Amino acid sequence: MGTRPGHTRLADYVRRMHRAGRHRPITVAGVAASVVLLFVLSACSTSGQGLGASSSTEAPTSSTSSAGSSTTAGSTPTPKIAWHSCGSRECGTLRVPLDYSKPNGRSIELGLVKIPARKKSSYKGPLLVNPGGPGASGIELAESLPWSSAIRDHFDVIGFDPRGVGESTKITCGIPVEQLYHVDYVPDSQAELQQLLNVSNRYVDDCDTKYASVLPHLGTRDVARDMDSIRRGLGVDKIDYLGFSYGTSIGQAYVGMFPTHVRAMVLDGIVDLNQSGIQSAQGQGIAFEKLLDGFEAWCTARSGCAAGPDPKALVQRVYDKTQRGTIPAPEADRPFGPGEFQLGVIAPLYQGQAGYASLASALAAADHGDGSRMVDLADSYLSAGGTEIYFAVSCLDQSWPRDPNAIVAGGKAISAQAPLLGEATVTDYIRCALWPTPPQPLHTPTTSQAPPIVVISTTDDPATPYENGVRLARALPHAMLLSHTGSAHTIYGQGDSCVDDIVESYLVDLTPLPANAHCD
Repeated sequence: MGTRPGHTRLADYVRRMHRAGRHRPITVAGVAASVVLLFVLSACSTSGQGLGASSSTEAPTSSTSSAGSSTTAGSTPTPKIAWHSCGSRECGTLRVPLDYSKPNGRSIELGLVKIPARKKSSYKGPLLVNPGGPGASGIELAESLPWSSAIRDHFDVIGFDPRGVGESTKITCGIPVEQLYHVDYVPDSQAELQQLLNVSNRYVDDCDTKYASVLPHLGTRDVARDMDSIRRGLGVDKIDYLGFSYGTSIGQAYVGMFPTHVRAMVLDGIVDLNQSGIQSAQGQGIAFEKLLDGFEAWCTARSGCAAGPDPKALVQRVYDKTQRGTIPAPEADRPFGPGEFQLGVIAPLYQGQAGYASLASALAAADHGDGSRMVDLADSYLSAGGTEIYFAVSCLDQSWPRDPNAIVAGGKAISAQAPLLGEATVTDYIRCALWPTPPQPLHTPTTSQAPPIVVISTTDDPATPYENGVRLARALPHAMLLSHTGSAHTIYGQGDSCVDDIVESYLVDLTPLPANAHCD
């Protein structure tokens, strides 16, 4: 997912925020990194008011059509961003409609931060950024990353928390994630399936009870509409955009809906919007399994590796033990079970070699009867938070069957290809079959009105397969593919000078990429 100063922190942040273990572009799901980043955002905090069913603030009229295909003539008021100084940054809030088809109805608040460009004489415009998720904070990304001189000199970096997240009006629902994942996501009996359904129904029912009127309006199309409201609030005709992982879903939605309002766009770690939910989860499950190959190679090359001479056999033994029952974890708050196995293995794998030693020692301890370290690894992933917005968005953005058994069957269909990590990756989405709001599937943009955008795809990306980027570059006229050889989930800004130089030359000067652009 040669090194300039600070870019180790950047890599750690991107791995954590992408929520890859929440599998997915998720997701990059945020895997806790070996270096913990401390974000000082109190000076930029907004009200953080929750999206409870009783709030009903009126919103300013929006000029975005409810269909989202374009903006209407400038007959409606321009959204107003309320900026205030917060140190060397500017922090702001913007009220937008909860439902864009009812622009004068209930509103929600978006939290933003602006890091002003240093060279106004060569100013290019606002660069909006998103680190992934769903559920990751654009404010934290903008505030915390050591942006290169090329970015800091020429762009106002604009971070915003998508609706439902962080400093924007957010949702809080479900059951404690420790309970949600203390069940078996590889059910091989009716009793295990029923236990999984029980906790999933409790989770979904709580979100439905608290946010029934809100859940239909948390999908990525509405995030793209919010982004265009930000553009209008900034008073510019075009924006630049940098999106990682799930952030590429936002970028694709925006370029499909508002193609003429894009100056430049970089999408890194592509989500394939044309895949069904099950297809996407299956691809990720298979990719996760491949991560074990790197772990095995690293350990077998080191005589002192705690996993011993056959690391995959160790992983298999621990997996088998959790399938037969839980392993005591005296230093944790619960035993180590099959749900923790999935997250506890994936979290350190996403750190690459930096996580291999901790995984090896945790697995070895579990094999000897103490699962405490594996529970800690699982909790390091779960502590990233945002599970509710993750499912609220994921269950809307892709098509899902309404029968939970179909998702279970989708997991079992890849168990031969990915016997340790694949099935649970798919079955984790069983909540999408139970979700109260029907899917609103996104689709890959094909508009010819958009300018050339850069699509970055990494050959062995474990969460967003390389082929996703190839397909997007083929489908979207004028798109330019930048291939990267590696196993990271996203790569820009993480110390690869080849990638960084190409991307920054494009962002600053709109320099076209060479044919078959590739960085090793």
